[in-house]
Amino acid sequence: MVDPWTVFWVILTFSIYIIIAIRSRAGSTDDFYVAGHDVHPIVNGMATAADWMSAASFLSMAGLIAFMGYGGSVYLMGWTGGYVLLALLLAPFLREFGKFTVPDFVGDRYYSSLARVIAVICALFVSFTYIAGQMKGVGVAFSGFLGVPFNVGIMIGMAIVFFYAVLGGMKGITYTQVAQYVVLIFAYTVPAIFISLMITGNPVPQLGFVGNISGTETSMLDNLNTVVKDLGFTEYTSTTKSQLDVFCITAALMFGTAGLPHVIIRFFTVKSAQAARVSAGWALIFIALLYTTAPAVAAFARMNFIDTVNDATYISDSENYEQRAAEILAANGKPVPEWYKSWESTGLLSYEDKNGDGIMQYRGPNAADGIANELEPNRDIFVLANPQIAQLPNWVIGLVVAGGLAAALSTAAGLLMVISSAISHDLCKRTFMPAMSDAREMLIARLAAAGAVLAAGALGIFATSLPFVAQVVAFAFGLAAASLFPIIFLGIFWKRMNREGAIAAMLTGLVSTFSYIYYFKFVNTDPSNWWFGVSPEGIGFVFMWVALTVGIIVALATKAPPAHIQNLVEDIRVPGQRRIHGPGDTEMNPS
Repeated sequence: MVDPWTVFWVILTFSIYIIIAIRSRAGSTDDFYVAGHDVHPIVNGMATAADWMSAASFLSMAGLIAFMGYGGSVYLMGWTGGYVLLALLLAPFLREFGKFTVPDFVGDRYYSSLARVIAVICALFVSFTYIAGQMKGVGVAFSGFLGVPFNVGIMIGMAIVFFYAVLGGMKGITYTQVAQYVVLIFAYTVPAIFISLMITGNPVPQLGFVGNISGTETSMLDNLNTVVKDLGFTEYTSTTKSQLDVFCITAALMFGTAGLPHVIIRFFTVKSAQAARVSAGWALIFIALLYTTAPAVAAFARMNFIDTVNDATYISDSENYEQRAAEILAANGKPVPEWYKSWESTGLLSYEDKNGDGIMQYRGPNAADGIANELEPNRDIFVLANPQIAQLPNWVIGLVVAGGLAAALSTAAGLLMVISSAISHDLCKRTFMPAMSDAREMLIARLAAAGAVLAAGALGIFATSLPFVAQVVAFAFGLAAASLFPIIFLGIFWKRMNREGAIAAMLTGLVSTFSYIYYFKFVNTDPSNWWFGVSPEGIGFVFMWVALTVGIIVALATKAPPAHIQNLVEDIRVPGQRRIHGPGDTEMNPS
């Protein structure tokens, strides 16, 4: 049975998003692409945070940390460091350049339509890989709480995104994302405060996480370490990943962030490069509220999961749950919790009674009692299930569902804008149909957004067979790190970089990274065959250096860029300049 509080929160928040989209609908291509350049830095910081904190951050990151322990922290470290890198190293200079899409920057900086088209292909690869993870998150939330099939949940979510992305463009998305940030941050922190109080007596999850269990002198982390080790798992504060792989995954996420088109475009919705810097600072504060809470949520989730499920008596679907649970309790047993039964129906939790005793044993590969593991939990469910596991009030559970949907839909909308602008602006307006009117460009942009919505829905359905949300998203970061970061970085800081080098770098990074990910995730899935022990999630960092090297060698072996391009590269690092970048061209920085 669907809980009324869940329905209430979902309907309320979706209604708010639709109302904002109607009131903020785009009236021009400037509104549609960059929200008219007049968003306040604080508002843009909040929208950027919502755009940044996707289903991977909200749903999957804490789940991965919960079950991987220290090894899962690579996602936390990589995404946090990556945003700082983008905000301080690249965003202000890109804003000075004045081009609001990555392909447009590439096309003008490298004076090449071919380079622009290849950048469009890279941006589409990154965006569609990223959006697959978001749609999987939408499906998880809907199927777990609203009693609808996974695929139907995806379609409902995409219908909402379709409405405010196609109607409002970046203007509608920006103000919708502000509302979504408020929803997701409350949804994330409120249950964390409740659970921290219950376990440690401390209302601040970040402090409860490193404190003692309430009423004892035992550290919560020490206790969790002991419990998971006794069950045969790796200690929570250690990892089975090699140091090289941990480093590569962290770096791929970090440098991939600096090449993400949907985050970069947010810095063009403010009036100036200075405003972009201010909004980046605010975004970091808003992001930190969730990211510093995630480790606590992860540890609490792992502890509560073990306490409620391990060694519990299973109750089959053919039995009356309440009656059978009462009988087990009367016999001093531990019945399988009700939250487990509700999630089991989604297919995201599975139990196999390998020894036939009817008791659910959750064990690791090093279990001393020799009992085989019988439980396979999907990590993506644990932020959503955590309030249920802790038996929090239903209104909190419903709020978390709304927050998970807000996180997934906010990022999906930003990605749809990248796809839409890449097709309508970069391909049509700037490459194949330069004479078309604003009205025609707007029509193509909306049609492209509509087509992207349908494609995203199909990818979300396909994503049921993919790994956890955060790992799917990690592939997008690897692709961005290897294909887009090198040419953005060199385009800003090395005036000798030319179009031949840029084209070679993009193709090298995209083809090599995509091939490695595809081969080792779908063809040869044995981790022992990874090159140098580097996983598909981390290989983007390795190929980033390959792409950088190839780009530099090709650039040095071919003709230098024109003088006006080299002067432009020096000029964009001087804030506030108004610049002309070539003979007969218009102002680069109209703001």
